[in-house]
Amino acid sequence: MAEGPAQGPGRVLVAVYAVFALAAGARAAVQLAVQFDEAPLAYLLSALAAVVYVAAAVGLARGGQGGRRTAVAACSVELLGVLVVGTLSLVDPAAFPDDTVWSGYGRGYGFIPLVLPVLGLLWLRHQAEEAAGRAD
Repeated sequence: MAEGPAQGPGRVLVAVYAVFALAAGARAAVQLAVQFDEAPLAYLLSALAAVVYVAAAVGLARGGQGGRRTAVAACSVELLGVLVVGTLSLVDPAAFPDDTVWSGYGRGYGFIPLVLPVLGLLWLRHQAEEAAGRAD
């Protein structure tokens, strides 16, 4: 019997994305409200990360072709964001006077922001292969 999108590893991914959406969103909201002038780019990037995490969680939970497309787009944006922001934050630390979720490849979050989109994309590929197998 095939697992649904929010079953097994998919359920864990949805939960982790939801927790990261809440953590990044709450952190960004406080920073934007109280400290915006100190590091606006960093705080806006954390807010963007929260939006991406929400999109990934919703796409993974929803499943089906539309949900998979949403989740693939969100995981891809997340991976690109982690790689670009992570690299820039190491090459030019002055550009990021305060950390974002993606700074240093997610070092402040145990590198989970770097690993999570890879796991998400692997799970989505697995789901697409299962869906193709059921269609045959």
